[in-house]
Amino acid sequence: MKAANALLQAIHARLASDAALVAMVGDRGIVDRLLPRPVLPCVVFGDMESRQLSADTPPGEEHLLTIEVWSAAGGRKIAQDIALRVLTLLDDAPLVLGGNIALVSLFYRSSRSVRETKSKPFLTEIRFRAITE
Repeated sequence: MKAANALLQAIHARLASDAALVAMVGDRGIVDRLLPRPVLPCVVFGDMESRQLSADTPPGEEHLLTIEVWSAAGGRKIAQDIALRVLTLLDDAPLVLGGNIALVSLFYRSSRSVRETKSKPFLTEIRFRAITE
């Protein structure tokens, strides 16, 4: 869990420090969870699953992480433009994690774009796989 938190902090720092992404989503557009009345567009940390890879010391961990991009005005194109910027910033990024935890790899796995039935905003999910040790 310590490695997962360090990874999320490093990802947040990377995204929040990019002027182009902040211009797309605003100063408060990178959030930990989708609020009941979100200001869209926004980037949200979605599901994350972590597991130990082996019994080695120190043990390595695999993290499967989803980053969500939500958009209302501008629809799917805006969501996908933001998602592409997030992908550019994170795929194979040399992030520095704290707490004596090293990032071995961070790679794009897949993406999905849907329109939410009830509320009508567009959602683009970007899935990554990270290895830490």
